[in-house]
Amino acid sequence: MFLLRQNISKQHTSSSDVARSAGRKSNSEDSKRPLRRKTSFVENLSSVDRIRKHATRHLGYSTLSLAMRGLEEMPDELWELQELQKLNISLNALSLLPSGLGNLENLVILNLWGNELVELPPEIGRLSNLRVLFAHRNCLSDVPEELGSCANLEVLSLANNKISTLPNSLSNMRKLTKLNLSHNRIQHIPACVYSMRSLVFLHLANNRLENLADKIQELVSLKILIVEQNSLHTLPRTLCRLTGLELLNVDFNDLQSVPDEMYMLRRLEKLACHPLDKGLHIVHNPLVKPIKEVLQGGLKGLYNYLKPA
Repeated sequence: MFLLRQNISKQHTSSSDVARSAGRKSNSEDSKRPLRRKTSFVENLSSVDRIRKHATRHLGYSTLSLAMRGLEEMPDELWELQELQKLNISLNALSLLPSGLGNLENLVILNLWGNELVELPPEIGRLSNLRVLFAHRNCLSDVPEELGSCANLEVLSLANNKISTLPNSLSNMRKLTKLNLSHNRIQHIPACVYSMRSLVFLHLANNRLENLADKIQELVSLKILIVEQNSLHTLPRTLCRLTGLELLNVDFNDLQSVPDEMYMLRRLEKLACHPLDKGLHIVHNPLVKPIKEVLQGGLKGLYNYLKPA
């Protein structure tokens, strides 16, 4: 019995020694192996097929989102995915886009907002199916002439850039319904805007406007016009011919009076306060008597005052 216990003890000791020896050998071999470097997101997308795996079908559209990845450039293979219809590369650190963007001719929606783009490539004009372009919150100082070839655009946002004007080629955007140019450096509404007869929404807040041209009357479909936080001294009488206006925001300007024809804007149903409220926004202007006092009676009081007897 004693001999049996002794043999078992020896076997256990021998097994433990083997295990410890194997462990030391394994650790030694691991230390000799090169460490595997963590690959970046761009390296993980090193082929067209890998990028394609990130694409999904959403509401029937081929969609790819590479938003909020911290990317300074896009993988070259991205521009080979010609089937893409919606591309979201917002909230990255992109300063330039390559000419390959023009290969994505099936794009319907392109989201570029929240990058550091200093320009848009001229090849963007090849995106003839594009209907929505978000390029706000970038560093754009101008817009390429070729963008005017995107004649099917319906929504264009260029807000929060450094833009002072737009090329005349954008006059071709006859289908555009929403245009956001707020928070830029615009002193005069670009001439091309007056050709955008389908515009329903025009946002020009926080620019450097001192007047609105009489041609504003040509935007016959306009329902929302926002020109707050500018330096407007007067409003043109022709503005009052836009009888479809439902929201007119002229807050924080230098207006002393309003056109006598203002009563024609019957769809401005009230003096509005909340930014999203329909009606007339006209606070924080140096309005003079009697307009200032009349407005205390509401918009109806103003209209009754202005309307000829």
